[in-house]
Amino acid sequence: MRFANRPEAGRLLGQRLEYLRGQDVVVLGLPRGGVPVAAAVAEALDAPLDVLLVRKLGVPYQPELGMGAIGEDGVRVINQEVLRTTGVGPDDLAAVEERERRVLAERGARYRGATTPAPVAGRTAVVVDDGVATGSTARVACRVARARGAARIVLAVPVAPRDFTRRLGEDADDLVCLHTPWDFAAVGQFYTDFTQVEDEEVTGCLRRAAERRRHTAGAASGAREVTVTAGAVRLGGRLTVPDGATGIVVFAHGSGSSRHSPRNRFVAEGLHRAGLGTLLFDLLTDAEEADRGNVFDIALLAGRLLDATAWLREEPDAEGLAIGYFGASTGAAAALWAAADPAARPAAVVSRGGRPDLAGARLPEVTAPTLLIVGGADPMVLDLNRDAQARLRCENRLAVVPRATHLFEEPGTLERVTELACAWFTDHMAPAHV
Repeated sequence: MRFANRPEAGRLLGQRLEYLRGQDVVVLGLPRGGVPVAAAVAEALDAPLDVLLVRKLGVPYQPELGMGAIGEDGVRVINQEVLRTTGVGPDDLAAVEERERRVLAERGARYRGATTPAPVAGRTAVVVDDGVATGSTARVACRVARARGAARIVLAVPVAPRDFTRRLGEDADDLVCLHTPWDFAAVGQFYTDFTQVEDEEVTGCLRRAAERRRHTAGAASGAREVTVTAGAVRLGGRLTVPDGATGIVVFAHGSGSSRHSPRNRFVAEGLHRAGLGTLLFDLLTDAEEADRGNVFDIALLAGRLLDATAWLREEPDAEGLAIGYFGASTGAAAALWAAADPAARPAAVVSRGGRPDLAGARLPEVTAPTLLIVGGADPMVLDLNRDAQARLRCENRLAVVPRATHLFEEPGTLERVTELACAWFTDHMAPAHV
């Protein structure tokens, strides 16, 4: 595998890390070469970008060979094996470290200016470089992130030696690498363009990432946390209504998930860009989730969806807006069950990797236009959806996403789900007249 340049490597790495999208993530690039890679990853994950300042301690007469590394907050890692094989003594090591500490301070002032480092505490820190050679720099970077309180550390690089996991397994919670060749000699051999990255490129990446985040925050300014009343219980939710929204899509998550589902949030963000609002809410309370019977009680879940629909119609933000349902897995069965109720009146229904068969005899009673999206590599669920489609009497369509498995984890498959859902809802949702 060979990368055209660092941005291309970052885009490919971002696809591999798609499972993190929608989570509380901060992407930390190692200057300078790791920052263009990290910028592409941050864009793919729609996450903030910052630098994680680390300096390699190069052998005096062979500076490309790392005998250790230092980072912010006084973190330091020394590769004793390199020291032994090169014969570098304590005085030479101290001189190199002193010089690199000065560079570290200068770089921090240059890249961030008066801006404080991005908060890492309690978040998933994705540490990104353009590749790993000895691993010293990456280890220090992970330790800096850990010292700052990261709840989880994912070290992600395009290329590394075959023993990548052995070298770094203790310093990161997850290791992601696109290519671990047997013939690894240096990171640069796997790039067509491995031109040295200048400081101006680093600051440019940081500036553009900050502008993108400000734009995204502005687009989501209509978002707020809400409490959905469903009978005698109160359920947490997040209601987003962009300016000029033409409708609101209510999400019904699958078993073992919640309103924080990264896949549903990914689709929701696509709907926002298409001018649609969303309501993501928990179908069950924490106590109810402890009983596995409730998780598969489709009648109960459908009842919660109906209650949430009634609550939403009383919200000022939703006045006059059409309402649609998006269900995933067992949530799709709940959405179809609820859609068959005359009180629901959804304008459209979309099922992602759903179990419409669990809606049983209710399927012929659904009147809302219904789109069933299934992965082409999910044969059992595909058969269940074909059988369910045959029982629907409303306008309907079965869309198969090639190569996608049940959770649509493969690169590009969740984007395709989002495209299909956006098109279906925008085609079938118009302002409600009730």
